Amino acid sequence: MIQLTPHMRILVAVEPVDFRAGIDGLVAACRKLLEADPFSGALFVFGNRARTGVKILVYDGQGFWLCHKRLSSGRFAHWPDGAQPSRGLQACELQVLLMGGDPAQARAAPAWRSLSLAA
Repeated sequence: MIQLTPHMRILVAVEPVDFRAGIDGLVAACRKLLEADPFSGALFVFGNRARTGVKILVYDGQGFWLCHKRLSSGRFAHWPDGAQPSRGLQACELQVLLMGGDPAQARAAPAWRSLSLAA
């Protein structure tokens, strides 16, 4: 089972990938396009050219999980962009993206903050 936690590393591929690719094709995309280790335990998020589908790849220590979501109508209008081949997201931002929202508008408490020792 895939569980999203605040400390999880999440990388979103900025450019679309060919959705005919299965696990092996996406593992190769992690290495070549994203220059990341697919065995690291990070979640790798890919979108198709039409922005109607998302695939998530993650290694859990025993094998790969591949999840696929295809929208019944509409598209993922707020796909992350940037100059780099991938962009990091927080878990709450990924949840907003998967629901069709704008991850830049997701507001969550910081994953870590220092505690002051006030008396």
